[in-house]
Amino acid sequence: MTKKAKNPPDTQRQPSNIFLIAPDIDNHTLLEYACVSLASANVMASDFARSLNGAQSNTLLGIQQSIMLGELAVNRVLDNLDPR
Repeated sequence: MTKKAKNPPDTQRQPSNIFLIAPDIDNHTLLEYACVSLASANVMASDFARSLNGAQSNTLLGIQQSIMLGELAVNRVLDNLDPR
């Protein structure tokens, strides 16, 4: 694998296109996918934290809480887009 040259600081960043989301996917679908992904990450982090002790468990629980807050924010956007 070769190293890429760094862009000069004044050039606009060009993101890699190795992983792309189809451009015709609507925002509601993307938010639903983000919500499900965050919910899964939340459960995985919580389950894994139970197998750790002390500071490591506390660190992972902090990460899990950040994931949960992101999930709550995405859920609120979904609720705002599609009020019941």
